[in-house]
Amino acid sequence: MSSSQLGADTLEAEVTNISRHGVWILVGDRELFMSYESFPWFHQAAVEAIFEVEQPTPGHLYWPQLDVDLSLETIEHPERFPLIAR
Repeated sequence: MSSSQLGADTLEAEVTNISRHGVWILVGDRELFMSYESFPWFHQAAVEAIFEVEQPTPGHLYWPQLDVDLSLETIEHPERFPLIAR
């Protein structure tokens, strides 16, 4: 008889801190910072909505109450994805 682990390995996402400057989130073993300047959707959001984060697929985070969907690449390199409206 062999034993195997059921289920899939998943990296959980967890908001670890909210400050007046932004939000820190732990994804796997990496802690990332999202400033309100780069991620304005979180600035006036309810704490409960910010803490409710899901990782529907690897490398992708979703806040259902805010309808915000971000890739880890966007969080790690916000300068590559500027918020500029014309």
